[in-house]
Amino acid sequence: MRPGSGISLSFVAEQRIRQLEQKLRAKEERIIVLETENAFLHLKLAEIQRTSWAVSAEESDSHYASYKEINFHESIKSILIQIYGAIQRLKRDMKDLRLSALQFSRDIQHQGKSFFYQILTAVQKLQLHNEVMQTFQTKALELEQSLHEVSERYQKEKQRRKVLHNSLVELKGNIRVHCRIRPLLPFDMAPGEPAFEDRQRNFSEKVVYAADDETVIVKCSRSGHALTNKMFQYERVYNASDSQGTVFADVSPLLTSLLDGYNVCIMAYGQTGSGKTYTMLGPQSEDTCTFPVEDDLEFGIIPRATEEVFRLLSEKSPGSHWVEVSVVEVYNNDVFDLLAKDNSGRTSGIKRDIITNKEGKSEIPLLTYESVGDAVEFLELVNKGLQLRVKHPTLVHAHSSRSHLVVTLCITTVAVSMDHFGAQWAGSQKLTKEHFLSSPYAGKDDMASFPSRASSPALFGSEPMEKLKRVRTRLQLVDLAGSECAGMSGVTGPILRETSFINRSLSALADVLGAISEQRSHVPYRNSKLTHLLQDSIGGDAKLLLVLCVSPSQKYLTESLQTLSFGSRARQVHRGQAKKRNQPLQSKSK
Repeated sequence: MRPGSGISLSFVAEQRIRQLEQKLRAKEERIIVLETENAFLHLKLAEIQRTSWAVSAEESDSHYASYKEINFHESIKSILIQIYGAIQRLKRDMKDLRLSALQFSRDIQHQGKSFFYQILTAVQKLQLHNEVMQTFQTKALELEQSLHEVSERYQKEKQRRKVLHNSLVELKGNIRVHCRIRPLLPFDMAPGEPAFEDRQRNFSEKVVYAADDETVIVKCSRSGHALTNKMFQYERVYNASDSQGTVFADVSPLLTSLLDGYNVCIMAYGQTGSGKTYTMLGPQSEDTCTFPVEDDLEFGIIPRATEEVFRLLSEKSPGSHWVEVSVVEVYNNDVFDLLAKDNSGRTSGIKRDIITNKEGKSEIPLLTYESVGDAVEFLELVNKGLQLRVKHPTLVHAHSSRSHLVVTLCITTVAVSMDHFGAQWAGSQKLTKEHFLSSPYAGKDDMASFPSRASSPALFGSEPMEKLKRVRTRLQLVDLAGSECAGMSGVTGPILRETSFINRSLSALADVLGAISEQRSHVPYRNSKLTHLLQDSIGGDAKLLLVLCVSPSQKYLTESLQTLSFGSRARQVHRGQAKKRNQPLQSKSK
């Protein structure tokens, strides 16, 4: 019996006892009244008897009076007998009632003791449970604290592992591969499905998702086969909720390497509509196909990287560097200069050729390089180039890019080595691009040095000698055109020809990576203008980051698997350690 029910029965018993006690008091009061009446009647009877005796003495001769007195006495006697009988019955009732109340009281006491012992047992068990619960809570707190400590150690070890892994990747010259999974979008809806807004966007709709920040899992299902999961590992994986800033945070360390003297290339790869242009540039205006300069929160890698480069350059001494920008596109296996101007001074895409110079590096003769002083000038130039970029609508994407976009940011730094007299002069002078290029000692190489003696004694003494060294580093930012299936994109005619060139150039890129990975003697860079243009970044000494962009939709499962497999192959490429462009200065004197 529960403690709660015991308390209820005790309360009922107490109520019943109170009712019986009230009845008992009422009976006792009735008995007292009857006894009082009885005594009163006895007194009245005695008085009547005395009166009767007096009357009988005076009226002994009256036979009728005697007969009447006898009848009166008999009546009184009958009444007294009835009262006595009622009193006896009341006494018996009171005795029975007292016995019942006593028995009921004993029962209540017995039940009360039973309930008390049950309540006491329940309280003891509750106390025991509380002690056990406190023990569990103490252990839980200890485990939680231990888990927190383990998590902190895990995060530290994970960070340390990442640092070691990145160091290993850099030593091997591996291509860093990041993967970004975009959200589900309206055009992911298959024909016949309900409106996208009415669909429940739950986890089961996605077949590609991030298991953690380094792992991608793909749910692969085929008719008649069990569901299988494929797993892909990369240096970094971003899910649909990760912002542009989160993506760039893992890119920015490469920009420090850029200013430390390393060439850097960042490339976005994926199918049409997978988010490559959004990742590299940000959201684009539908009417002008440019990105809004004011919406900096949605900026992609290209504008953010430029802002970071100019921020880092602002920390260096003024006049020791200059920045130039070129924008080209590879369309239908031809290279077009998107910053070149025609005879009337208007910007127009001019076709250029790619050659391999004496050092074995690819270059584009007559390619337009525009000098920029800040990120705003850079964004204006890139927007001019984007307006000329070829775009056509397809069933997959309303503004599908039909060309590979390559934005190159070149930083030229001039360093001066001299004795203490020349150092005093250098601290008060600013070197400009024209100052260096006007020198007859400035060669065409990425690095050149020349001795010179001041022609004016006001600037130099008779002994100081200087050595100028030009270091040219290059940041290539590549937004590749998307691979696509002609049947799914619904393209025909000239656009179908564009699709063919896009897929062939991407296939050539895969062939180049395969040849490098297998360490073949011949790498087919010239099978495509795209791979020829990016030869120095893919197989040279640049630090290369490949950003895979994939859709989570079942509709594009085949294309997503192809992209992820391409990234896995790219991770296996060992190109050797990246080379630093600026070598230590060697002083010379005459």
